[in-house]
This record gives sequence, structure tokens and C-alpha cells, in this order.
Amino acid sequence: MTTWDPVTPGVSTARLVRLGFHDAAAAARHLADPALAGIRDDSLLLEALSATADPDLALLGLVRLAEAADDRPVLLSTLASAKPLRDRLLGVLGVSAALGDHLARHPGDWRTLVTYDVQDAHPTPEYFRRTLRAALEDRSQGQLHGDAALDTLRVAYRRCLLSIAARDVCGTADVAQVAAELADLAGATLDAALDLVSREHPVEADQCRLAVIGMGKCGGRELNYVSDVDVVFVAEAPPGVEEGTALAAAARIAAAMMRACSHTTREGTIWPVDANLRPEGRNGPLVRTLASHLAYYERWAKTWEFQALLKARPVAGDLALGRRYIERIAPLVWTAAQRENFVADVQAMRRRVVESIPHTEVERELKLGPGGLRDIEFAVQLLQLVHGRADASLRSGSTLDALAALSTEGYVGRADGAALDEAYRFLRLLEHRIQLHRLRRTHLLPTDSADLRRLGRSLGFRANPVGELEATWRRTQHEVRRLHEKLFYRPLLDAVARLQPGETRLTPEAAAQRLEALGYADPAGALRHLEALASGVSRRASIQRTLLPVMLGWFADSADPDAGLLAFRQVSDALGNTHWYLRLLRDSGAGSGGGAAAENMARVLASGRLAPDLLLRAPEAVALLGDPDGLRPRSLAALDSEILAAVGRAPSAEVAVQIARSVRRRELFRIVAADVLGRLDVDEVGRALSDVTAATLGGALRAATDEYARQIGGAVGTRLAVIAMGRFGGHEQGYASDADVVFVHEPEEGVPEPVAAKQAHAVANEMRRLLQLPATDPPLVVDADLRPEGRQGPLVRTLASYRAYYERWSKLWESQALLRAAPVAGDADLGARFLDLVAPLRWPAAGLTDNQVREIRRMKARIEAERLPRGADPTTHTKLGRGGLADVEWVAQLLQMQHAHHVPALRTTGTREALAAAAEAGLLDAQDAKVLDDAWLEATRVRNAVMLVRGRPSDQFPSDVRELAGVARLLGYRATGAGPVGAGTVIEDYRRITRHARAVVDRVFYGEGEDAPARSR
Repeated sequence: MTTWDPVTPGVSTARLVRLGFHDAAAAARHLADPALAGIRDDSLLLEALSATADPDLALLGLVRLAEAADDRPVLLSTLASAKPLRDRLLGVLGVSAALGDHLARHPGDWRTLVTYDVQDAHPTPEYFRRTLRAALEDRSQGQLHGDAALDTLRVAYRRCLLSIAARDVCGTADVAQVAAELADLAGATLDAALDLVSREHPVEADQCRLAVIGMGKCGGRELNYVSDVDVVFVAEAPPGVEEGTALAAAARIAAAMMRACSHTTREGTIWPVDANLRPEGRNGPLVRTLASHLAYYERWAKTWEFQALLKARPVAGDLALGRRYIERIAPLVWTAAQRENFVADVQAMRRRVVESIPHTEVERELKLGPGGLRDIEFAVQLLQLVHGRADASLRSGSTLDALAALSTEGYVGRADGAALDEAYRFLRLLEHRIQLHRLRRTHLLPTDSADLRRLGRSLGFRANPVGELEATWRRTQHEVRRLHEKLFYRPLLDAVARLQPGETRLTPEAAAQRLEALGYADPAGALRHLEALASGVSRRASIQRTLLPVMLGWFADSADPDAGLLAFRQVSDALGNTHWYLRLLRDSGAGSGGGAAAENMARVLASGRLAPDLLLRAPEAVALLGDPDGLRPRSLAALDSEILAAVGRAPSAEVAVQIARSVRRRELFRIVAADVLGRLDVDEVGRALSDVTAATLGGALRAATDEYARQIGGAVGTRLAVIAMGRFGGHEQGYASDADVVFVHEPEEGVPEPVAAKQAHAVANEMRRLLQLPATDPPLVVDADLRPEGRQGPLVRTLASYRAYYERWSKLWESQALLRAAPVAGDADLGARFLDLVAPLRWPAAGLTDNQVREIRRMKARIEAERLPRGADPTTHTKLGRGGLADVEWVAQLLQMQHAHHVPALRTTGTREALAAAAEAGLLDAQDAKVLDDAWLEATRVRNAVMLVRGRPSDQFPSDVRELAGVARLLGYRATGAGPVGAGTVIEDYRRITRHARAVVDRVFYGEGEDAPARSR
């Protein structure tokens, strides 16, 4: 039998039950409340209530609001006519009893959901700051103070929170955006509280500059609705204030600000401000200077403190000081992974967190429990700290952003990354909904069925809210824990190597033991690669089953056999089905193990990251490894011929440069492979790389010229030459070198100079554009900053313009830079005349005056003092360090500028040739020349080896032990009982060689009469 409510005929309790009301009788009474007169029969209202997470709660909140509202008619009419307000208001009321309480106390705040367009607006941190500041300005009394100000701040904070919750519940902001807005609101609230405290303590406020650094979820812009806001404070003294006075004042301001946020007034509290992540925790001073922070982190900080600093971000106070704090702290964070037992410490810390959870709560703990948020966050942070040292794309404070970067860069599999992203969003959304109900700090899944039902409905589960919610939670928990174990700990995989039956067939256990004995760091992973390579009955698998037992030993004779095997698998996946690749492997003597191509491939692929990267971009270059002459660098003439012929046939400039790039890609692999296998010395590598760069630029210049000619419908009216500078001009390029150049042009007869200049600029810019187009090739950066006036000067000049500039305005450093000028592309005659023009500058007839020598020495000393990267070790920095490349090159260049006018042999662009010529002419002691030459060679070899191993340029030795071992291996060191592959000895030897070189530099370059501070660092 149907029961009808006597006051609201037409709304039966049965219908209310169908609409999702749990207590239909109470709902009928609420609908009959006089405060809802005029809308109680509105079917749209009932449907909107039915769509909420908790219709009973939403209806109760609506009645309370209507009863309290002074503008009830406006509220009800707007509610009836405006669907956006109806959805926002009822959506929030159906999720959050706490915000319902707020609206009952401050009914006018419902208008926030009308004036604030949650559909389109994305509030910025400044929006929240303006909103809170405006609330603290009373129009009749001016600025608010004391309890009135604190009450107002709390009300304004919850008004902003109401808007964020509406966007959240209505689905117009995803969980990441909501978390970011909550963090931005927290920062604005801290700033507002700091303003209030500064008003109350004006003397102290004037005595200090205070920055508030957000930590944890606040710093990472992923805050919850209710959470401690973790901060650290950094202060400095304004001019004229003693540091001790400033710190004392800052501590009083900081403590008062914390109380302003966490103190309970009649409007409740906002959230606790927790400063326990500061150095020494609660036992340390509340406020420190930047220098004090740095001293602590450099000397005493524990591993977990660097992990916490991942999310550090200035959020309030003196933001400029906060940014300086981050800039100085960041290098320490990204070297933390070098600490002894770093990975083990992070793993142990996570285990301790799990062990500390009460047994009764562990299965309901969303944040700390197994399969919870911390599993994802710890895994992501560990990967960030390990790989982010060299990969800046991973350095995000946001878990989701960092996870996306890890997935994009290949540190996490795409499927695993997507699964973790989905799980993290679900868990954070669930956490938000739990906290939003009462605005209480909790991370436990509730046990009450009504709470679970509300949660389930808020997440979109309607058919069986409780069952679907619990099933999704358990499934997510299981998946997160699985992926956490996979990423956070070394995976124990039981893959099987299915090798050829007979002598080479190994059981999984035996294969694992052999791989461990050979030095593979991850035998289980290696087994997986072997299985993928050798399983099946295909021809490809058969050849590889024969080769792999031998190749495993070749891979093992390197610093990173795991990487070599992985690269081999990748190349095989790319080329395994091509007939010539299979024939190359077979004909290399698979059965005997004496095949040159297979052994070369193994040693090259295991050398580091650069060679496999190049080969995977051009897998067909494997054929070079089986050709007796394949690893001999091609001449510049041959490269020019090939590239220019291809450019001439190309249908467009872009296609032409793509062809030139493909040639460069192949040649880079040829050089790298020959270098790794010991077929080239340092000078040969430098010349070969410079020749490849020159040929590529020549092809790009021809393509750009032809393209411009097509555009204007005629010949280009000027001749253009490309002049190499720096290491490029010296034929000393390394694997990571840019192409330093200047451009010179000369109008054709009868062509006005303005027209020729316009065309020359167009061609040069087109050439640079073509070389910078997105591509998978290793980058070739054309750097023209050594031209007259640098970046501010014209990209291309005529010969006459160069002459005018050099006669009037040229500086000494420009003459020094011209020592390495050499034509490499374009009009050869014009290039030769450019060299004739600059000869008096780089080889002055009168040599150098004493003042000029002093100026060069001052320039060198200034570079030593200013350009060495912060935190770099000056004893191992190959470019700017003591006895490094710059030291040796400046000695050679000073001697050239002083004496080349009467010693023709010094008129060379090569550093080693200049040193040899100076020694031959008696300008440099033979032993000193050898010491400098040895240091230059060693620094160049180290730079090239680092690039070969890491695949990224660096002027310092790698901090990773395995990478350092790879560098040592390429430099000819081998494993000893004292350590892997001479990893320690290589640095000791480098320091010894460069220390001797620095002593020569101090004596020869700076002279005996120079002050010691100018001569040494």
C-alpha cells in the first residue's frame, strides 16, 4: 500500500525511496517545511536531489539554508530557474555536512556559487589572494584586527572552499586541478595570515624578510581538503638590521602566523601549520637563514629530508627570497641519490611507515597502507631522485606530473604509468570525498554503510554503490601494490631462457647463476630479454640462440652488460626480419664465436647509451660493423659529394636536410663505433666529427639557397660563406659540441647591398631553421654568438662590414676567438678572403702589449671565478676546471697572439699543433708542452667517454658508479680488486694529470709576478 504525506500530497514516500532517499518520512517532512514553500512540488528539484551523493543530507542542508537566508525568495527562485546553481549547491550539500553547516551560519555565501562560474574559471593563486585580502578589509572600519580578523579569514577561506568543492562535485575540475586549487588557497591563506600578523607586530615585520616554503602536498600543489600544511621558514635581515635581531623577529612572526591559521575561534579553525620538516625537526630553530639551511643540508641532513624537499615551493611571504632558497637547495636534492645506501634507506623508510599503521586500520588506510597513495608517491619519488639527477624533465613536485614524465621518458612502462595515474586519481578522489563530508583530516575508508553509500554515489557508483566502491578499492589497492613492488624494489622475475637444445640450453636456475657470475646486475631481466630473443622456431630465433651464449660474454666484458643485452634486443626487434641482418649474424661465425660483426656489435652496444641510441635511430648502420672498411671515417670530400648530390635531387629543402641528417646520423654511429673499438684516437675523432658537421652545414646551406631562389623566382644575388669557430674551427669537436660559426656574404656584381643583405639573412636563417626542425636525430645546434656584437649584431655581414667593425670596435677577446676561424661551407674564395682580413687581428704583427697580456689574464681569471657551475668540482670539471681544456687552450692562444707574427707554425687553429709549434720554436719548454698536451688529451677523452656512456653531455665525471665504471672502461681501465673497472683510479689519474697542467698554466700563462688569487682557484 502506498503512503502519502499529508502535508505534501503528490510526493509519496515510495517515490522518495525510488529517488534515492534513505529516510523517506524525514524527507517528506523536510519538503513540507514552510521555508521551501513554492518549490517543494518542483519535479526538477526532486530530480536534482536524487542525483546527489546523499539526497537526505542535501535536502536537510537546503532546508537549513532556506530557513536562515534573509533573501529566501531570491534563493528559491534562482534555485528553481538556474540549473547551474541547483547542481552546484545541491551537489555540495549532498556530499558535505560541514559545508552545509557553513551555509546555515552564513547563508549569504550561497551567492558565491552564482557569481563564480565554476564551468569556465580556473582560479589562480592571485585570485585567492585578492579574495582573502578583500574580505579582511571592512568598508566601515578599515583593516580588521584580532579575533574579528581571524573569524573573517576563516569565513572567507570556507567561502573559497565552497567554490572549489562545487567545481569538484560537479566534475568541472579533475582531482589534480582541485588539489592544485586547494594548495593555492592554502598559500593565499598563509599569505593573508602573514599580513594580519605583520599588522599586529609592525616592528618585527620591519626587522625581517620572511619566506614561507610549502612542503609536502602543499608544496607539490596536490593538497587535500583537510590536511596539515607543511612549511619551513627562511629569513634574512633587511639592510641595517643585525641577523640575530632579524631571526628573532622572524621567529615571532612565523609562530604567530601558525597560530593564526590553527587557533580555534568561534568560526572554528582552518588547519594546523606544521613546521616539523625543518632542519632538526621540532628540536631545531623555527626560522633559519638561507645559509643556515644550506649548511645543514650539506652536512647533516638525512635521506628522507631530501625526499621531502622534492616538493618544496615558495608559497607566501617574500617570494623572491623563497625562490633563492629553492635555487640553492635544488642541486642538493638532485645529488642526494649519490649518498651511500640511498635506495635502501628510502625503501626501509617506506616499510617503517607501513609497519606503524595499527593492525585494525591497515586494510582501510588510503594514504599510508599497502596499495595506498604512499606506495605510488614513494615509487615515483625514488625514481625521480635516482634518474632526475641527469634528467631535469623529472623534477616536478607533482606526483602525477612526475609520473607522466617518468612514463614519457621511459623510466616507467606506459601501461604501468597509465595504471598508476588512474589509481592515484581514484585514491585521491576517494580521499577528498571522505574528508569533504565533515572537513576532518582522515584517510580511512569508513565502515558505516551509510557513509560508504554516500561515497560510492559521489564517485558515480549508482547500481550498487557500496559493493562497487569496495570492489574498486580492493582492485586498485592490489594493482598499486603490485606496481609498487615492481618499481620500488628489484623485481624477481622467473622468465626462462629458451635456448637451442644441447650444449647451450640452460635451465632458468642455471642461466640465472651464469648471468650473475658474468656480472649482470639484473639476471631476471636478462633472462626475460633472452627469452624474447631466442624463443620460437623462426630463423631469426635459431641464429640468435647460437650467437647469444657467446655474445653474453662479450656484453659482460663491459661496465653495463644489462644495457648491452637490452640494446641488442631492441636492434634485433627492429631488424630481425630483414634478410641481410640475419645473414650478417650468421656469416660472422656464429658457431665459433669469432665473428667480427657480432663481437663488434656486442662491444659497441654495451659501451654506453650513445651508440645504442644512434643505432636504434638508424638500425641499418649495423651493416658497418661487418664491413672491413666500415669503421673508417669518410673524408670531407666524400661526405660533401654524397650530401650535395642528394640535396640536388631532393624535391624540397626540408627533404634535402632530412637526407643530410640521415647521412650525419649514420656517420656519427660510424665514428662512435670506431672510437669504442679503439680504431680512432682523439685527434681522428675530432676531425671526423668536424668533417661531418661541415658537410651537414654545407648541404643545409645549399638547400636553403635553392629554396630561397625558388621563392624569389631567380638566382640569389649574393655569395655566402660559413666560417667555423671554436672547436669546430679547430677540427676538435666532441660528441656534444655545438657548431660555432659566423656568416659572411658578398653581393654579386650589380646587386644593391641592401638587397643582397636581405637575401643573405634569409638564406642563413632558413639554413638554421632547417637544421632545427623536429627530428629524431642527435641535435646540431648552429651557434652564431661569436659574431661581431654577439646576439645583438646582424647574423650576416659583408666582408667590408667585418673590416669596418674590426678596425673600429673589435675587442681583444674577439681577436682571440678568431684564432680558430676556418671556412667550412659556402663560397671558398670568400672564406679565404675572410681569413686574409682577420689575419692581422688574430696574429698581430706587433704581438701583444703588456696591457693586452694583462687584459687576457684578467679575462681568464674572471671566467675561472664566474663560469664554473655552482657545485661543480674544480678538480674534475673537464672544461673549466684546474688544468682542464680552457686552461690549456688559453695558454696556446696567448702564445699564438704573442708570437705567430714571426713564427708561422703557430698560425694554426688546432690546440695541440699550436703547443707543438711553440715548443719547437723554444717559446714553451718541451716538458711543459707535453704536460699541457697530456691534460688536453685526457680532458677531451673524458668528455667524449662521458657522452658515450651517458648519451648526454657533461663536463664532469658521472656520479653513478656504473656510469663511472663505463667511462673508466672506455678510457682503458679494467676491473681491479679495489673496485669496479678502475672507477676510483680514473678520477685520481685525471686529477694528477690536470694538477701538473695547472702548475704549468700558473707559471706560463699568469707569470711569476701575478698575484696568487688570480692564478689559482
